[in-house]
Amino acid sequence: MGAAIHTLHVLLAGVWLGGVVFTTLVVSPAFKGMKWSEAERVGARSAVGRQYAKVGTTNLVLLLVLAVVDGLVRGFGAVFYVEYGLLGVLFVLVGMHGAYFGRRLAELARAESQAENGEEARKLAGRRHELQRLSFGVSLLDLAVSVVVVILAVNI
Repeated sequence: MGAAIHTLHVLLAGVWLGGVVFTTLVVSPAFKGMKWSEAERVGARSAVGRQYAKVGTTNLVLLLVLAVVDGLVRGFGAVFYVEYGLLGVLFVLVGMHGAYFGRRLAELARAESQAENGEEARKLAGRRHELQRLSFGVSLLDLAVSVVVVILAVNI
């Protein structure tokens, strides 16, 4: 039974990492290349983000549960505690994307499309681009932490 739990733990870590890689290195750049208005692009990203959040959050919760069960079965050690801490970091990063970045980017794109003059639209676009860069940096941090989680899960 311990081997099956460990295998599921590693599998869920790999599925999580695959989703992060796909959304960060495939989906986001693909949306950048679309010739849509910014409001359309943000709307499409939001729709994808909402759907991915359902799948990704479920995967992340299951990963945490299986990591804890794996620790119970195999005996907790320093590597498990590091993994649990990094899973906590991932929950924070994922929460930041859902609760802050996605909503704020949508607000800025909406305000930009409704701006009364070109100067106001340029200011809003600048703020949106700055926030998108920060969001992408958080996504890269999520990716790096996810890689470490997989490495730890495999090597426990």
